[in-house]
Amino acid sequence: MRRDLVLATRHKSEWLTALFFFVMVTNLLPLGVGPEVSLLRKIAPGVLWIGALLSTLLGLQRLFSSDHGDGTLEQMALSPVPLAWLVAGKMVTHWLVCGLPVVLMAPLLGLQFDLPARSLGILVLSLLLGTPILSAVGALGAALTLGLRGGGALLSLLILPLYIPALIFGAGAVEADLSGISPQGHLSLLGALLVLSVFFSPWVTSLALRIALE
Repeated sequence: MRRDLVLATRHKSEWLTALFFFVMVTNLLPLGVGPEVSLLRKIAPGVLWIGALLSTLLGLQRLFSSDHGDGTLEQMALSPVPLAWLVAGKMVTHWLVCGLPVVLMAPLLGLQFDLPARSLGILVLSLLLGTPILSAVGALGAALTLGLRGGGALLSLLILPLYIPALIFGAGAVEADLSGISPQGHLSLLGALLVLSVFFSPWVTSLALRIALE
């Protein structure tokens, strides 16, 4: 994790691009639909969650490709440390670089949709639970498409359907709060998805990486 964080600070354009993309997506859509407050509140959860989802895709293709290109990935596979632990560290780093800035920026962007304070809190909580899922599932897709020609397009086609449950429950939690319904059910399901993805994804991803190295 320390190594990947140092590399991320040296290549600031990669994670800044993802954050800038998130800001632009969430800013352009309100301009397209108009200034009606009720409509902006209605579309806000979906817009913010779709922006977060798409911005995480930008850094996934490079998650393992640079290490694969310079031979570092082979050394990681031969390391006495289990590869699944190293993969988990890269997932956490990806979330710190691409997911956490989105979580911190979301309340500021939610203000332009006239979201109430409680709904902004639910939005932040849903993104805190959901963005690690995006990093964990995205790492599996990055491993499955490692070394393939046109891997970026294939990665998007492979991962986007797997992101749908997190999108539904994450945006649904905010929509439920806006409707006066308890968002606890959506958040509980999102938490369950987080536990499953964090537990299984490092092991499955490490197996996919070993297959790619062979």
